[in-house]
Amino acid sequence: MIAAGFSLQPDDEFLERCAALIDEVDCYEVTPETLWFERGDGKLVDNGFFRRFLALRERSGKPFVAHGVGVSMATDSAMDRPRRRRWLARVARDHQVFRFGWWTDHLGASALDGLATTLPVPLPPTSHAAGVVRRRLRAMQRVVPDVGVENNVGYFFPGDPLDEARFLGGCLAGRRTWLLLDLHNLYTMAQNLGFDTDAWLARVDLGRVIEIHLAGGRPSNARWLPTRRVMRLDSHDDAVPEPVWALLDRVLPRCPNLRLVTLERMEGTVLRPPDASALRGELRRMRRALRRYG
Repeated sequence: MIAAGFSLQPDDEFLERCAALIDEVDCYEVTPETLWFERGDGKLVDNGFFRRFLALRERSGKPFVAHGVGVSMATDSAMDRPRRRRWLARVARDHQVFRFGWWTDHLGASALDGLATTLPVPLPPTSHAAGVVRRRLRAMQRVVPDVGVENNVGYFFPGDPLDEARFLGGCLAGRRTWLLLDLHNLYTMAQNLGFDTDAWLARVDLGRVIEIHLAGGRPSNARWLPTRRVMRLDSHDDAVPEPVWALLDRVLPRCPNLRLVTLERMEGTVLRPPDASALRGELRRMRRALRRYG
C-alpha cells in the first residue's frame, strides 16, 4: 500500500494551522537540518523542533523519512570534508531515534569551496559528476541503508535538460539507491526550459522511484529580469497545479517500487484557515489517486 505523507516544517504557526491534516497522514517527512542548530564550537545540537517532532513520532507511531538539503551531493572539495563528517554524524544520531525509512537529498551542489549556496546548483550531466554523487550516496548508506536523490529544479541547465534522466541513471547505479520524483520540479523545469514532461519521464527508470513529491508554486515578477520574462517558481506556496495532478495520474501505474507520495508546503504560506482546509482537500485528492492506482 502506498502511503500518503506530509512535510513537517519548522514553524509553530504552520504546525498549529495544519494540525488536523498532520493527524490524517500516514507518514511524515522532515528535513534533518531543521532539527538542530550549530553552536559556536561547531557542534550540531537539538532544537525545539527536534523535540516536537520526536514527540509526534512517539505519540502517533507513524514512520518518518528524511529529505535533506545540506549534504551537497556533488561537492568534491577537501574544504567540505569536516562539515560533511559533522553532518553525517548528526544524521546518524537522528536516525537512531527517528528510524528514517530512507534519506534523500537534492541532486545539486549546496556547498562550493566551503561556502553554502542559497539553492542547489545544477550539475553538469557528466560521468565524473555522477561518480561523485554515487560516492556521496555510499557514504550516506553507512547511516541510512536506503538513500536517494531528488530530481533537481533549476532555472538553467548545463546542456539538454532531457539528459537529466540519463544522468540520474548514472547516479543511481548502486543497490538500494532511489529516486525521489518531484513532479512540480519536473513541471517547473519543463515550463521554464521548454521541454516535454512525458519525453523526460520516458527516459528515466521509474522502477527507481521510492517517493513522489507534490507541490505548487507561482510565476515570478516580470520586473525581476531585464527581459521581463516570467519564470515558473518552485516556491511551494500555492496549490498543486492541475498539470501536476495529471502527471501523478500518468506516473502512478508506472512506479512499481513507490512507497510514499508526499504533499509539500513551505512554512509561512498557510496564512488563513481556508489555506489549511485547501491543503486537506489536496491530501484527500492524493488519497483518491492512490486508491485508483496504488
